[in-house]
Amino acid sequence: MKKKINQPLEGVNILDLTRVLAGPTSTQLLGDLGANIIKIERPESGDDSRNLGPPYLDSHSSKPMESAYFLSVNRNKHSVTIDLTKKDGQELAFKLIKKCDVIVENFRAGNLKQYGLDYTNVKKKNPKIIYCSITGFGQDGPYSKRGGYDYLVQAMGGIMSITGEKKGNPTKIGVGVSDIITGLYASNAILAALRFRDKTSKGQHLDLSLMDSQVSWLSYVAQSYLISKEIPKRIGNDHPSIVPYQTVLAKDGLMVLAIANDRQFRDFCKFAKIRELFDNPKFCTNSLRVKNRNSLNKIILKVLKEKKIDYWVSGLNKLNVPCGPINNIKQVFEDPQVNSRKMKIKMTHKKSEKPIDLVGNPIKFSLSKVKYKKSPPTLGQDTEKILINFLKLSKKEVNRLKDKKII
Repeated sequence: MKKKINQPLEGVNILDLTRVLAGPTSTQLLGDLGANIIKIERPESGDDSRNLGPPYLDSHSSKPMESAYFLSVNRNKHSVTIDLTKKDGQELAFKLIKKCDVIVENFRAGNLKQYGLDYTNVKKKNPKIIYCSITGFGQDGPYSKRGGYDYLVQAMGGIMSITGEKKGNPTKIGVGVSDIITGLYASNAILAALRFRDKTSKGQHLDLSLMDSQVSWLSYVAQSYLISKEIPKRIGNDHPSIVPYQTVLAKDGLMVLAIANDRQFRDFCKFAKIRELFDNPKFCTNSLRVKNRNSLNKIILKVLKEKKIDYWVSGLNKLNVPCGPINNIKQVFEDPQVNSRKMKIKMTHKKSEKPIDLVGNPIKFSLSKVKYKKSPPTLGQDTEKILINFLKLSKKEVNRLKDKKII
């Protein structure tokens, strides 16, 4: 009789040597899907992101370490402190590696070699290991030895050049999107490598970089350049190839109108009582609307200012014409759709008397489950548990490692 499996990655053990955002994004997603995530942190200081604040959950502590930043990407993980700079720490890491299916690390290219924890050395101990490296610029190429951060890569990878107002400066996106996208690509790569190993019994090295990921998700904007050789420019909240698909001003504030096809434009014109606009040969197709963007905007922006946002949103959505308000973050978490989809969850935490709010996982399975089993851990919260229960070390050996300040 087959063992019942409730989560897709149940039974997969992952050693997480990452910190800050890209790597932790990847491993949190895998943990949500059931993988056993063992997060290795430096004794005393831990993951750098623990101190990226305020705000902090433990703001009244003399040394706060539970930043909102850390809490956002570290649930469903066990925190184990190991000093990897010491020989005993490296030996302890290898004991964990022998029992793991995947390693995820985001040290600068080549830096783990000094500890004997590079892929070449690790695969000798565990030939089936899937070893995922996340760096700023990749394992090879002229920039491979450089440090890479999200902001830098947003700048170098082109997204800032097309973000912002037409006459303004290049602008970064409001979250570390290059980090987050790289984490998602890494998760996909790890899942594919696990599938490959199921078929071949072979592990492999996965090489992910923020720069590659950033270039990749330039998507149709990059492809437009490759086809036309015209350098894309900033156009604010407009869309380069769809009109009207933009921010518009209603009577009581800004909203978004996202008309993506001719049927939607026709129905918008009917509802706005400007049916003649759709019949106008300058505006009857999207290509023509893009060509005549400025003259079209003069007409529709004047009409939209006559009614409030609720009028447009309620009326146009009944006609399946996409539009909506521009919500701040408070409004996002008050939105009935967001709440019905359980995108805000509650979990208990060691440093809070009441459950804390966290952002939920967006994946909804019909059969298997996303589970929130463990809140983001305090530093070293699970060290003894993992060493004794997972590695089967004796209490005496654990105490020896403590005395030597290895853990």
